[in-house]
Amino acid sequence: MGESWIVSNLNAALSTWNDKLAEIWLLLTESPQTFKGGQVWGVMIGIHGALQAIGYGLLVLFFAVGVMKTCGSFVEVKKPEHALKLFIRFALAKGAVTYGLELMLAVFSIVQGMVSTIITQSGSSGMSSVTLIGGLLITVLSFTMILTVYGRMFSLWMYAAIAPIPLSTFAGEPTSSVGKNFIRSYAGVCLQGVVIALSCIIFSAISSSPPAVDTGASVVTAVWTYVGELAFNLLVLVGAIKGCDRIVKEIMGL
Repeated sequence: MGESWIVSNLNAALSTWNDKLAEIWLLLTESPQTFKGGQVWGVMIGIHGALQAIGYGLLVLFFAVGVMKTCGSFVEVKKPEHALKLFIRFALAKGAVTYGLELMLAVFSIVQGMVSTIITQSGSSGMSSVTLIGGLLITVLSFTMILTVYGRMFSLWMYAAIAPIPLSTFAGEPTSSVGKNFIRSYAGVCLQGVVIALSCIIFSAISSSPPAVDTGASVVTAVWTYVGELAFNLLVLVGAIKGCDRIVKEIMGL
């Protein structure tokens, strides 16, 4: 009776684990535009459009500040080379505010292509099942992982919504660092998907050869021996997924 209860609980935890792994895979391969039927994306597009109007106003403000900071006098502004440089900067900044969302989606598509390539080269179409792993530990770890991946999706939505404001800072040379940091941070969030996919693939390869268990031992002993040997791999996977932002920041120097 006791052994049956333990095995049943472990199987229930296993089901939760595999469901969350499958959900992680879905989140990594799905665009924020189509997730949940695109309802959240529609709201973000509305906010993006409203902030775009504010971005145009800030564009002029940052441009004026940039002119005052970089030109010592009005005479310098009248020089053709200075005037052309300022015009090009303003035009590029306006283009960034107007077409920033399209550029961000292009960056996301490139990273999604990297994720797809990783999946294809690994020979995986999803996460492989893991047998008889552990109870409360596995349930907690599975929810910890899925919350991290959902957090990445929320970040993508937020970056898309507020993009016009930081992109408008490109209009002025003194404030352009804000826009550069925004683009680098957004690229970092996109690349988190690559790190998470690699972590899951590595774990899948490791777990494809489960630890050996003494078949002569009792069910309870065999199960908990298995749990102890596999717990380290689970914690490494969760740690890698939780630390994906730190790994990307170290790679990109953020």
